[in-house]
Amino acid sequence: MLARMMNNFSPLLRLHDQMNRLFENFYEDLPAARPYGQSYPAMNTWEDADAAWVEAELPGLTMNDLEVTVCGRDVTIKGERKIGDPDAANAPGLSWHRRERSQGRFARSLSLPWDVDADKVEAKLHGGVLTVKLPKAESARPKKVKVLTA
Repeated sequence: MLARMMNNFSPLLRLHDQMNRLFENFYEDLPAARPYGQSYPAMNTWEDADAAWVEAELPGLTMNDLEVTVCGRDVTIKGERKIGDPDAANAPGLSWHRRERSQGRFARSLSLPWDVDADKVEAKLHGGVLTVKLPKAESARPKKVKVLTA
């Protein structure tokens, strides 16, 4: 009985799959329809006793393409990703088969639970990974208090 019901729905399920593929193919060929979202660049963040660390994946970019700013406890990574020659991308007779690599401006911000010592921030770009060290401000570091007897 179940097998017969599934056979009755089989054409509908095939149509459903074909429609999904149609829409996926439509949007994957339109890089303008896929602007950078809030998740670009992909980032990892962690902290140790003295600082927070941020790693961001930024393949193909140089430090000239990036800007890292710190204000209080907020950190922002901004930049622009340029792919190829913009004039060549629109050349007559050019026929794209797939365009998955997006380009354009991006910005990603995060707020830490404590202030950052902005004068001691270090940023390094190596192998397409930006690593930013964000030292805690002196006021955010734990202080040992001497306990007196009464």
